Amino acid sequence: MFALKPIGYVRSPLVDRKQAPKQGDEGAPEARLVFKPEFEAGLKDLREGEEVLVLTWLDRSDRDTLMVRPRDNKSAPLRGVFSTRSPDRPNPVGLHRVRIVEIVSPTQFKVLHLEALDATPILDVKPVLDRMKER
Repeated sequence: MFALKPIGYVRSPLVDRKQAPKQGDEGAPEARLVFKPEFEAGLKDLREGEEVLVLTWLDRSDRDTLMVRPRDNKSAPLRGVFSTRSPDRPNPVGLHRVRIVEIVSPTQFKVLHLEALDATPILDVKPVLDRMKER
């Protein structure tokens, strides 16, 4: 067994799952990533305008779900949860590609395209690697 330790939390006007878009680029409001002070050194090289991957723990998800109807479409056939982006899953890790639009403080970042609910724990942040630009 292992334990995950949040490095911060999402601050968003989204407080109810019914409000949240299915994907961040489908109308998600501006949100903030608020990190614990002890992680400040790890954030120092992030810049405004960059895209990053934010991993969250979708703490209000149903962890017993194995079959879903994609996008809650009642007429869609049931699919195995691991072939979907459903937040309901045995280990509800969220993966969000967001753009940093403002560094508010060394431990607070305004971002676009984050569909996570307010107070969602942040597990990690990783850079987006664009292999085409590296060639």
